Amino acid sequence: MGIEDASMRNGRALSDQWADSVVVRPRTTEQHITVNKKLVLGFAISILALIVVTAIAITLSVSFERCAAESSGGLAANGSSNSKWKQSRDGNISHRDSEDGQQPWRHLRLPSTLRPRHYDLRLSVYMENFTFSGEVNIEFECVRSTKFIVLHTDRLEVEKVLVYSDSKKAGAMRIQRRFHYQPKQVYVIALHREMKPLRTYKINITFHAHIEHELLGFFRSSYVLNGEKRFLAVTQFSPTHARKAFPCFDEPIYKATFRVSLKHESSYQSLSNMPVEASTSDEDGWVTNHFSRTPRMSTYYLAWAVCNFTYREAVTDNGVVIRLYARPDAIQSGSGDYALHITKRLLQFYQDYFKVKYSLPKLDLLAVPKHPYAAMENWGLSVFVEQKILLDPDVSSFSYQMELTMVVVHEICHQWFGDLVTPVWWEDVWLKEGFAHYFEYIGADFLFPKWNMEKQRFLTDVLHEVMLLDGLAKLNELDYLMTHMYGNAARDDLWNKFSEVMQREGKDINITQVMDRWTLQMGYPVVTISKNDSLDNSVTISQEHFVYDTDAKIQNPELFNNSFQWQIPLTLAVGNSSHISTETIIWVSNKTETHKVGHVDGETWLLGNINQTGYFRVNYDLHNWRLLIQQLMTNPTIISVGNRAGLIDDVFNLARAGYLPQNVPLQMISYLSQETEFLPWHAASRALYQLDKLLDRTEDHSLFSVSLISDQFGVWCILTLTSAIRKTQELQREVMMLACSFGNKHCHRQAVSLISDWISSNKNRIPPNVRDIVYCTGVSLMDEDVWEFIWMKFHSSTAISEKKVLLEALTCSNNIFLLNRLLNLSLTSDLVPDQDVIDVIIHVGRNPLGRHLAWRYFREKWDILNSRYGEALFMNSKLISGVTEFLNTEAELNELKEFILTSGGESAPAFARAVEIVQTNVKWHILFQQQFYRWLWKAPDG
Repeated sequence: MGIEDASMRNGRALSDQWADSVVVRPRTTEQHITVNKKLVLGFAISILALIVVTAIAITLSVSFERCAAESSGGLAANGSSNSKWKQSRDGNISHRDSEDGQQPWRHLRLPSTLRPRHYDLRLSVYMENFTFSGEVNIEFECVRSTKFIVLHTDRLEVEKVLVYSDSKKAGAMRIQRRFHYQPKQVYVIALHREMKPLRTYKINITFHAHIEHELLGFFRSSYVLNGEKRFLAVTQFSPTHARKAFPCFDEPIYKATFRVSLKHESSYQSLSNMPVEASTSDEDGWVTNHFSRTPRMSTYYLAWAVCNFTYREAVTDNGVVIRLYARPDAIQSGSGDYALHITKRLLQFYQDYFKVKYSLPKLDLLAVPKHPYAAMENWGLSVFVEQKILLDPDVSSFSYQMELTMVVVHEICHQWFGDLVTPVWWEDVWLKEGFAHYFEYIGADFLFPKWNMEKQRFLTDVLHEVMLLDGLAKLNELDYLMTHMYGNAARDDLWNKFSEVMQREGKDINITQVMDRWTLQMGYPVVTISKNDSLDNSVTISQEHFVYDTDAKIQNPELFNNSFQWQIPLTLAVGNSSHISTETIIWVSNKTETHKVGHVDGETWLLGNINQTGYFRVNYDLHNWRLLIQQLMTNPTIISVGNRAGLIDDVFNLARAGYLPQNVPLQMISYLSQETEFLPWHAASRALYQLDKLLDRTEDHSLFSVSLISDQFGVWCILTLTSAIRKTQELQREVMMLACSFGNKHCHRQAVSLISDWISSNKNRIPPNVRDIVYCTGVSLMDEDVWEFIWMKFHSSTAISEKKVLLEALTCSNNIFLLNRLLNLSLTSDLVPDQDVIDVIIHVGRNPLGRHLAWRYFREKWDILNSRYGEALFMNSKLISGVTEFLNTEAELNELKEFILTSGGESAPAFARAVEIVQTNVKWHILFQQQFYRWLWKAPDG
């Protein structure tokens, strides 16, 4: 599952990880223009950073992480080892034995007395009234004597329950009572007599429920084809929503096999994890599809869909059938061909890379109009929101293609890390997400080596993004996959594999001890490197917990423990104007240490965390910062591309947190006129947009904007609109966004000219790679007729990527009336997909003139949004952060806190994070705003 926000995607939210960073918000420095209406250390350190990154992202986005303390171990790979089962659950048994016989349904976790083996699930789906009825037979084993069967159910109406024993006694067992206990979403069956250990039993339950409009469980969606509204129904069970579709043991450790049968009208087709084994038709025009038995899997990876889509197909060399299902018009236009093509290549690549065969005979990719995440990696039936899998090459930008590629690659990785090997409990969900995130960059490099994803884009799009959030308060893959195949794994299983590899290489390192410091302590360190004047060729290295709001350490001493220490693999190099030394590795374990390095004098500089392989920030004494800036100004290529991007990200964030004077970051990026690589520009633009959010409502904001515009922006703006190699296009696009965003007049004139030509000729000659920039700039600068023109094109366009760009361009208007109209139309019009409603609110909030409008609209429409998206809204940290991250006054902070209390949102982690971000914004204005502007008023070299 893509990480929300960050990269999210989880399912990777890395959902919108590139799109979020390329939003253009032009500042109008001209009058509105009216147009005619006719117009094991490299790999180990990398995986360490990735694991910590993903752990934090998942912790921030999953609302039930407080449950983590009750986690336990995993099942054996073959599913028959009682010893490992008992070991994995002993942590729960010890303190619950005396209570299990009383009221086991009151506990957070299911009692450990029963273990499911197999589900036989039969459903009848009624699309005309959006209901379904079902019957499930669950075969389970009794692990310890009990007379209670406790299953998860939520929003299901249970009709009949029967329990059978495998003993020779015929007939059902007597049930003393049965009831639903809503606080824990469980259904309880109390038997007249106890079930015995090592015996198997069966429970038969019939039930019915609604196919919900909410995007969780078994939910419905719709689309328009040839003017006719059509419906489909699909599942989203991760993390805890299988219980909304059938009674089950809905925890990841309870793996079992499944047989699914779906009955529905013959005008529909049905899909599930496995191929159709048999199909029967009734005389009344109904059909029943019986799907093959699945491998052992967790409930949240079970999936099915009922739709009338069509598909394109490909077959791998090993005979795996890949089908991409989507709306018939999307399939006919070829919008799914790109994803189908790369999926075929990826399946073969990962099989060879992991040396573990893809386990199922087929893999279906399903493109749905709405979904709570970018995608979900259900085994054999991965579900994607349309925008993350359908590609129209003629109108899609490179950034859109890249984002879509990474979402697809991520979900394919999960077919091994997640589906095949599953975390024991949600505190270890980062195991699957961490591996999937890391290997998605490996897979992207395989598909497109020139993109250089693993060594470069990972830094800015994953590492820097999550370090921003977390500042708030060679492994053998084959061993790991083979050991836990079809089973569950916890973090210690991974550390054990690390340790085995290190021992085979002759290194006696306790990986568990090292990694526990990174995964069980919050946040990450800042490492400060200073030249030691009292000792020749030596440096002093210190570490402390990095936070943006240093007062938080005083206000929350229980959270910010002063004893926090990490074991840090610090790579260090020494350089001068013409040379940089080979890196050395220093393991930093103490608060402060002194180390000998190469020759150090007044003109040599130190550089730590080479190529950003470690998950920490690096600070230096001011003299060293000046030497590094001087080096970038005279010859930046002495320092690697990755380190140039890392220095920019570190220096801006260190200044924001008060570790450095506010002038140092802008002094550093003054070298960018010489920078010809994309990555440092990308790091700079991300930092500048963050700074812009802090400053855009201050009196002297124009001073900040003007200081960032220079002739080089205009030159790049012209070049961006010509064809060039991919790398140059990517760089030119980045600089053009900065130029248009901060008011470069030449960039504005170019955008207006292109929009005017489109309107007058009705031919769109704007290059796809810069359409989002041009559309947004044109809507910002031009009159209401242009807004209406773009709105009309949004309605008439059939390309998913183009519709998304057009809709987001409408949020760039400088007309409050139009912004308000767009917000209302988005929420009420069937023409705007549900997935886009959230994006519209967020993008209006990114428009300086729409900041408060989006925040007010979010509060006023909270009940409607909450009703429509339900629990998924609480998990959508992207929306909550998008409408709150610009707030930066005490009054706004109090307004946010009051809203959280009155809306009942205090339990959502995204709201807690929003409060901390706003507190940090307020603190920055109090402490550093005047200092920042004082420096800007001085000479550039001030």
